[in-house]
Amino acid sequence: MFGCLVAGRLVQTDAVQVASDKFVFNLPDYENVNHVVVFMLGTVPFPAGVGGAVYFSFPDPAGGQVWQLLGFITNDKPSAIFKISGLKAGEGGAHPFGMMAAPQVSAAQVGVSMEPLDQLAQQTPVSGAAVSTVDSFMLFTRKMLDNLYNFASSFALTQAQMTPNPSETYIPSSCLLRWYENFQRRLTQNPNFWKS
Repeated sequence: MFGCLVAGRLVQTDAVQVASDKFVFNLPDYENVNHVVVFMLGTVPFPAGVGGAVYFSFPDPAGGQVWQLLGFITNDKPSAIFKISGLKAGEGGAHPFGMMAAPQVSAAQVGVSMEPLDQLAQQTPVSGAAVSTVDSFMLFTRKMLDNLYNFASSFALTQAQMTPNPSETYIPSSCLLRWYENFQRRLTQNPNFWKS
């Protein structure tokens, strides 16, 4: 029903079914894994109103497991990429997999728990698991533009306040504002325009 993919490795389709609605993949050598892709195989869809919450767990030598919610997959969104390189062991909580008496494992695990869609929509994934998207790039760029404009504007002087200084070059703030507005417009039209 599910597959798991790590770059440079074979696709895993051998999820262990640990309960009627819970599946687990083992990830050996997890220290060298940056991202993991979890996807539906396309052979069996989720029942109506159900999706799959995707969790991650580090091996815990002290016993017990701490699961971290990465996100979810559904019939409408049958695959997702998650960043696991920034996650920290011990953070998270007792999620559906942690409540089960699972054998102690020395590999990290990725789990898929079938849950109602309305419940999935209310859950908050652990910070740092989402892969950056164009939206986050655009948000960063806008924040950077705002910061530059605000910084440069903090040095603004009226013409009456200026004292002649041959070593200084002055740029009209209207010029900076025009550049700022043009850059935002172009970014909205094509977020990758700056690559050409």
